[in-house]
Amino acid sequence: MALSDRKIQILQAIINDYIETAEPVGSRTIAKKYNLGISSATIRNEMSDLEEMGLILQPHASSGRIPSDMGYRLYVDHLMQQKELKPEEKKYLQSVVARDINQIDYLMEESAKALSLLTNYTTFVSEPVGQRTRIKQIRLLPFDSSSVLIIIATGDNFIKNHVIKMDSAPTEEKIFYMGCCLNNVLQGCALNEIDGVVVSKLQAELKEYQELLQPILKAIEITMRSAEKVQVHMSGAKNMLAFPEFSDIQKAKSLIQTLEEKDQLVTMLKESSGNDIQIMIGSENSVQGMQDCSVITATYKMGDNTRGTIGIVGPTRMDYSQVISVLNGMVQSIEKVLRNLSDGNHKNT
Repeated sequence: MALSDRKIQILQAIINDYIETAEPVGSRTIAKKYNLGISSATIRNEMSDLEEMGLILQPHASSGRIPSDMGYRLYVDHLMQQKELKPEEKKYLQSVVARDINQIDYLMEESAKALSLLTNYTTFVSEPVGQRTRIKQIRLLPFDSSSVLIIIATGDNFIKNHVIKMDSAPTEEKIFYMGCCLNNVLQGCALNEIDGVVVSKLQAELKEYQELLQPILKAIEITMRSAEKVQVHMSGAKNMLAFPEFSDIQKAKSLIQTLEEKDQLVTMLKESSGNDIQIMIGSENSVQGMQDCSVITATYKMGDNTRGTIGIVGPTRMDYSQVISVLNGMVQSIEKVLRNLSDGNHKNT
């Protein structure tokens, strides 16, 4: 059955109206609101054809129609008009990243919050992960009479602190010397490059401080492995409860539990990390608990080999065009900040 221009107009009207109202759309509503120049009877006949084609559904015998997952897919692939980012949205995104942000995790947390506020959907942002994390700087500081604080920063601005306990902490002068030795040997190293030769060199440089060397190497390993994991920041999980689609308590509970399973989100992010924009509608989602939702993801880049993903979760009747425009705006804003961070790192090295 051919999809005529008139059928396309009626499908667009059903989708637009359902996105706005969350109510099944009847032929009389379309005739009154959309001025298509055809009667309600003709619209009903066309709607029957669209239903037969699997593009719309009739949830109840006496109700109007709603779009199916297939109908939404046709809409986003071929019919949707791309929206421009509103001036106030652009200004808000710029204000988020204009703050003095010099740590990746804080930037991603603030970005997730901003997207959640702008869209009223649930958002999640993964921190950028490169093919190989390298040590940027190691600092040792006296902590108390029996402890030393080690601060490890990676090239991707991932920072982790560890407190190392010992019988008696060295003097500040000795701690400073140890920090210099560690940086001289380990700066720029990836975890797999800290081999027996490197450890032997450290043992020779720090022969008076063997008590500290093994705990320091362990702290470095923990930090580097943490930096290479996909860290996800989520915001607005409860936003979904405001939509009538999730007024059913069991459905809402299932969704919230799914969103709290970070491993499932990481799996979904990895599946979409190769594409700039990816839209998964309803049953297309690989995560079982999200098959009443649509998920739109965008990839941002930091250099040639490092990238992360931004995702927005909403009901299948989400405003796809608006979400995509906001996502594109956020990608541009994040990449600008990451370039500035990277340039700053190069200037400081």
